[in-house]
Amino acid sequence: MKLYLMSLGAGLLVGVVYSLVNVRSPAPPVVALVGLLGILLGEQIIPVGRQMIAGAALGAAWQELRCTQHLFGAMPSRHAEPLATRVAEAWEPRS
Repeated sequence: MKLYLMSLGAGLLVGVVYSLVNVRSPAPPVVALVGLLGILLGEQIIPVGRQMIAGAALGAAWQELRCTQHLFGAMPSRHAEPLATRVAEAWEPRS
């Protein structure tokens, strides 16, 4: 939940700055959100396609690649890893 609040705060800050310098946002909010959804869906096409070519059904490929979690984010839970752990793992070099 903290991450969502931080994201909302960052968005509000950008909105205030836009207002102070009399700039309109680059796209209406609905258009921007639809564009973001398109990006997220587009990221899934190649991996899901590869799984389907390998013989997996669409639903199985979707679940195995955890596409729903990628599209909509992991819902906060009390069993989730601490944010610091996820950030540290993201910065570890991959071999």
